[in-house]
Amino acid sequence: MNTRASVITIAALLLVVSLCSAAPAQRRDHLTPQEVELIKDTQILDKRIEVFIKAAERRVLVLTGAADPNPKQSKKDSEKWGELPTGSPGELVSDVARILDEAITNIDDVSSRDEKNPLIPKALRRLAAVATKIVDQVKPFAAKAEGTAETSSFDQLIENAEAIAQAASQLPPEVAKKGKSKEEKPKTTN
Repeated sequence: MNTRASVITIAALLLVVSLCSAAPAQRRDHLTPQEVELIKDTQILDKRIEVFIKAAERRVLVLTGAADPNPKQSKKDSEKWGELPTGSPGELVSDVARILDEAITNIDDVSSRDEKNPLIPKALRRLAAVATKIVDQVKPFAAKAEGTAETSSFDQLIENAEAIAQAASQLPPEVAKKGKSKEEKPKTTN
């Protein structure tokens, strides 16, 4: 009797496991199909990071209610970037956290192949500045987070932004470009 119960229990567990793996949970896409295409088409690191930044900023605009009311601009943007994303504050923040994570991964990938790539510091500094700004914009919504999933989304966003800022803080200081200013005139000898 014990053996038969064990076999039935194991069979039931196997059935549950196979059903769970056969039907994975639907996961929200954090990028629109147009944004995905823009990322694929943009191979230069700093330009690709700008696509991630624009995608993240679009979600923050929706979250804060500051989306562009200009219908012409909205139509132009939606043709290039896709419709403005919708969702709960938790979903939008989760999207932004995942976008920042993907941007981090892109920078890490380039760094692992070409550590001295001059676009890495440029992209990282720009991403750090925007990530800090985004955290400041969404902080008021974090206090209103409902449930552990939403709170976790805010925590992940803040963690990603802090990781970006930490990496950017370890970059060497920016070197000013050498060149003559407009006011400098070459000296002439007579």
